[in-house]
Amino acid sequence: MTPITEVEGRRLSLSNLDKLLYPATGTTKGEVLHYYAATAAGVILPHLRGRPVSFLRYPDGPDGQLFFTKNPPPGTPDWVRTTPVPRGEDPAARQVMVQDLASLMWAANLVVEFHTPQWRAETPERADRMVFDLDPGSPATIVECCSVALWLRERLASDGLFAYGKTSGSKGLHLLVPVEPTPAAEVSAYAKRLAMEAESALPALVLHRMKRALRPGKVFVDFSQNSASKTTATPYTLRARAEPTVSAPVTWDEIADCRTPKALVFRADGMAARLERHGDLLGPLLDPEQARPLPAGPGAGA
Repeated sequence: MTPITEVEGRRLSLSNLDKLLYPATGTTKGEVLHYYAATAAGVILPHLRGRPVSFLRYPDGPDGQLFFTKNPPPGTPDWVRTTPVPRGEDPAARQVMVQDLASLMWAANLVVEFHTPQWRAETPERADRMVFDLDPGSPATIVECCSVALWLRERLASDGLFAYGKTSGSKGLHLLVPVEPTPAAEVSAYAKRLAMEAESALPALVLHRMKRALRPGKVFVDFSQNSASKTTATPYTLRARAEPTVSAPVTWDEIADCRTPKALVFRADGMAARLERHGDLLGPLLDPEQARPLPAGPGAGA
């Protein structure tokens, strides 16, 4: 029998709580739901709120079928908010808004990764954050990503911009930068310029284009997630990896001190203690006072 629970006045059916989702760690669906309800809700909800959400669903665990969806899943309750989104091929397109604990738990019961764009629903295609996805090509690891992140941090600072890091929850590192609301195309163009500069400054380490033949041993600085149509793993989401790893914010000291890939692997069961110690390291992204304007023109900061 499917248990029914009440969350903030909403009745939810939470199914298959004993289902093994992460065989490597013995983590069950019930433990995944507990992570979102008891550990992550207070920090993930502010990063989800106000943004259309896309889901990577993995209902049978990371070894099962994975499918990415932007449309509200079948059976979405009428109390889960949705918002119209600009999507050329479907002018009536809508996406889910995860605004509260009840909708977070409804979505988590579907077993999902949470992905969000760099813009808010009220200002479509105007980004209030910029992202660099640092993706290592084997044998490079997150250790090399950290070296690139330190270079990017200084380069961004020369333009008056502040960067904050989080693990992707997979192999790489994300840098997030609060910016004054700016058309996504302009943010993408600026991010591309910096990715190209990084490649010029660190040619043995950095690529700005995903050329498979050139990837081994280098870090691809992916600026494309600044496109209005793209999304990035939301801070604190679990990932569909072999273990229940979290896309976890990290300090700049942790980035500077990273010597082994394991140093920046964070799992669901360790996040409560980490949040107790650090709070939300990405809190500045939520503060409009921290946003800065993008510099004008390709010569900025040079």
